[in-house]
Amino acid sequence: MIERYTRPQMGQIWSEENKYQTWLEVEIAACEAMAHYEMIPTDAMERIKSRAKFSVARIEEIEQETRHDVIAFLTNIAEHVGPDSRYIHMGMTSSDVLDTSMAIRLKQASEMILAGCDALMKAIKDQAYEHKNTVMIGRSHGIHAEPITFGLKLAVWYDEMSRNRRRLTSALNNIAVGMLSGAVGTYANIPPKVETMVCEKLGLISVKASTQVIQRDRYAEYFSTLAILAATIEKIAVEIRHLQRTEVLEVEEHFAKGQKGSSAMPHKRNPVGSENMSGLARLIRSNAMAAFENVALWHERDISHSSVERVIAPDSTILIDYMLHRLTRIMTNLMVYPDNMQKNLEKSRGLIFSQQLMLNLISQGVTREDAYRMVQKPAMDTWHSQKAFMDIVLQEKEILNYLTENKIREIFDINYHLKYVDTIFKKVFDD
Repeated sequence: MIERYTRPQMGQIWSEENKYQTWLEVEIAACEAMAHYEMIPTDAMERIKSRAKFSVARIEEIEQETRHDVIAFLTNIAEHVGPDSRYIHMGMTSSDVLDTSMAIRLKQASEMILAGCDALMKAIKDQAYEHKNTVMIGRSHGIHAEPITFGLKLAVWYDEMSRNRRRLTSALNNIAVGMLSGAVGTYANIPPKVETMVCEKLGLISVKASTQVIQRDRYAEYFSTLAILAATIEKIAVEIRHLQRTEVLEVEEHFAKGQKGSSAMPHKRNPVGSENMSGLARLIRSNAMAAFENVALWHERDISHSSVERVIAPDSTILIDYMLHRLTRIMTNLMVYPDNMQKNLEKSRGLIFSQQLMLNLISQGVTREDAYRMVQKPAMDTWHSQKAFMDIVLQEKEILNYLTENKIREIFDINYHLKYVDTIFKKVFDD
């Protein structure tokens, strides 16, 4: 089941209307800068600002003949501006508009994605503090290892999301750049000072050097950053899916009144939201690979990157925005079952204390190899019986030669594993 996407703001960023609007913003900013440096008449610039407008339908109509979207756009603008339109796009090439406009829209999208990260991190933090001391079994290879708390699991997710946010901020800084450097990046017909002023007006940074395009290593970094963020979302989703399995049932996605899990089996309550996240992460990763393929263009540029970016820019940003908000809802409404966590923890009948037992034997002078052997024997007996590990250990004379019964009972204290929970929380949430 895919929930209805109810955030039109992100989709609007990639609409044809907003695309041409940002193109127009670039062109107007260029005219303002050129007027400032007396390259075009100031009164012409004012008329351009007051008259310039466009029609998506008209641009599409013109493009049927020109087979060139930027020329179609400029032709439509000229229809409204009149003779002063000769000053629009002066000394510029199409990519000056396309790449600078793309930076504006990627910046707009990234600000929404950062807000989505903040919302998810808050949901994770709230649950982490709610379950800071909710004890559960930690697993390695899917097998019971040693105790943790559910709050600690969430703290790890929060810490990882913090890194994702920092990466996204850095990647945003590297794609929020503009250029107006002309046909092959030499500024032959438009001086660098115009580019600098235009970028300042648009809230972008002027590139230090470009060809006919802004270099696509920036895009590769950005889309790979989205892919890493998607991978973290998938990691959380996979964990929820595992913990919701019937045999485990330690957490569960909220199951709404009237919701149905299966057309055949009325009893089903499935982690469909988390499964959805796993699937969408694959798309964003594949889009990142496409961005890497766009880095190598012919000479000062070709157009092979353009068709790719028309797909991956809206798709990846819209998908990651959706994933962040859907996972936030899942986390906010997550159903947590501490009683089941306790029952599952007890299923190994005390085997989770084997390392403490071994370390205590070592502290009494036993070699590590002998201590491992002495503990593994009763541990394997526990695996193959229904007896408690501690009861079997208390019958092991070799172990009793080094540890008293009281000491052994002391070793089987779960609080031993939880003594640094506060320390970890302080490290994660106070930074």
